[in-house]
Amino acid sequence: MKKLAYLLFFFVSIFSVQAQMMENPAKWTTKIEKKSDTEYTITWNGIIENGWHMYSQYTADGGPLPTEFIYNNIEGNYELVGDAKESETKTVYNDVFEVDETYFVGPVQLVQDIKLTNPDTPNIQVELGYQVCLDVCISQSNLFVYDLKTLQVTEVENFEAYESKSTTAKEETASATDTTAAPKTEEKRGLFTIFILAFFSGFAALLTPCVFPMIPMTVSFFTKQSKTRAKGIKNAIIYGLSIILIYVVLGTIVTAIFGADSLNALSTNVYFNVIFFLLLVVFATSFLGAFEIMLPNSWANKVDSQADRGGIIGILFMALALAIVSFSCTGPIVGTLLVEAASKGGIAPIVGMLGFSLALALPFMLFAMFPGWLNSMPRSGGWLNTVKVSLGFLELALAFKFLSNADLVLQAHWLEREVFLAIWITIFGAWALYLFGKIRLPHDSPMDSISVGRLFMALFVTTFTIYLVPGLWGAPLKIISGFPPPMTYAESPYGVGGKGGGGSTATEVLPEGAKYGAHDIVAFTDYEQGMAYAKSVNKPVLLDFTGFACVNCRKMEDYVWSDPAILALLKNEVVLISLYVDDKKELPENEQYISETTGKKIKTIGNKWSDFQMKHYHANAQPYYIVLDGAGQRLSEPVGYTPDVEEYKTWLEGGIQKGK
Repeated sequence: MKKLAYLLFFFVSIFSVQAQMMENPAKWTTKIEKKSDTEYTITWNGIIENGWHMYSQYTADGGPLPTEFIYNNIEGNYELVGDAKESETKTVYNDVFEVDETYFVGPVQLVQDIKLTNPDTPNIQVELGYQVCLDVCISQSNLFVYDLKTLQVTEVENFEAYESKSTTAKEETASATDTTAAPKTEEKRGLFTIFILAFFSGFAALLTPCVFPMIPMTVSFFTKQSKTRAKGIKNAIIYGLSIILIYVVLGTIVTAIFGADSLNALSTNVYFNVIFFLLLVVFATSFLGAFEIMLPNSWANKVDSQADRGGIIGILFMALALAIVSFSCTGPIVGTLLVEAASKGGIAPIVGMLGFSLALALPFMLFAMFPGWLNSMPRSGGWLNTVKVSLGFLELALAFKFLSNADLVLQAHWLEREVFLAIWITIFGAWALYLFGKIRLPHDSPMDSISVGRLFMALFVTTFTIYLVPGLWGAPLKIISGFPPPMTYAESPYGVGGKGGGGSTATEVLPEGAKYGAHDIVAFTDYEQGMAYAKSVNKPVLLDFTGFACVNCRKMEDYVWSDPAILALLKNEVVLISLYVDDKKELPENEQYISETTGKKIKTIGNKWSDFQMKHYHANAQPYYIVLDGAGQRLSEPVGYTPDVEEYKTWLEGGIQKGK
């Protein structure tokens, strides 16, 4: 059932908002050279992944964090000879921070001369701190110990553990290293996911009445008009590449409009979600047969006339004609992909259009290479309209996800979990009846029977519809976790007849400022109140940057936090502080301020916690988890979306154990 549901929701999954955690894109080597009995030179060489920027020591205040060196044992032991020398840098104006930022171009080299003032100094301990940015910014630090006798370099986790050289300290350091979850390549996964899902969406568009019949006609044109088979294949390949070029250019335009700094801002914007809800309803209505969304015929005629010019230019215009003529079927899918990809920021729209157009172009190229395959193609017919209508039902279901996002951000409680599920049950139930032939829509052909494939699809959609029904009474529905509102956002948060909040007989009194969150975990939504309580009960803190409309946050709560072992840790071993970065409640006038990080006015509670996350942790994506001690010091490296239960449990236990 679960695998089948994932297949059904390949289109739905496009709308999952992912956290922007990534592996460190900077790799370092370092060495120390002895110049004389008291003079040494330390060199750091860094390789930064393509596209990433690492910032200079001299980048302007108010922008990205500059590179810095912290010499832990400098006092009374040695002194610096001048500033650290840097390799080539470049200075440009940053529209986001509104300052000139200075970053390295190509491989990074940093060189620092040092002079000993104490000849008995055993080592030099340096922490290299830096920030690298692409679509998000990552702050990292590397800790190095340079032995002055052997000139060996050791990268360590904890200087105190290194200095003590005790077996116990070493074991604790190793344990902390082992139990800290490695940062994830989440953005790379995100772009790959967008590409794959866009690729499947391209195949879905291919199986629509506007595109599918054009395959044999176009391929036949190339094979008949070309003097040789090789020429026909060449022209068809150019045609396919032209299709890809057109859609990638479209993705590039959207990228330029939205910019690389949008990240997930659009996904939590109320106006965006409401507008996109209405847009998807229009797309769905078109797919269901009420009307056709078409570009002006004059466009197609003008482009088609240019296709007669021949050569590569003519082929390019033929590809453009395909894009225009098929717009009524491909437009809703392309629009959905583009807006969702734009909400991810960066090059996501380009990647999405590359995947979509590749799937669209491949059949034209392959059938031109192997014309005999055309005989095995299914004939055009009513099944193409069935595909189109099915996409309409999916678009309609997806539309309510965006309306739900707006409702969650506003906390208006108009579209609570039960109402959302009732709407989905109705939509998927109607889809099942349509597939069984019990509902006829305007462009459907008369039929006396249904095909076996359509029957299986009908059975699958019916099964999924029945699966949704228990959710009205509190079933968790983990297959679609993250899409409906969370269990806590419902008329009956604990199911019909369920008891929560500690149970009806519970005598527990909630601490001031706390409330019951997911799975009845006591949670604070204010940082200061949560930290004060954690200090009073002498427990570490799990700091959770989250959002009301954050899909992956809900998945973490439904899949990972619900695990008995993790739930026990969250309830008994830590104090949970959940900071909602999309909370639209306005701050009191006297608490509003101008952000030191972005220079923008912080007006809402969500603005405050988003700014807090950027200022202190140099990240702006959710979910984002950190284990802190009572003084607010990190006990673990931050992690983002971590769906592996054991991995998250190991990371959480590591932070808790380090606090003890």
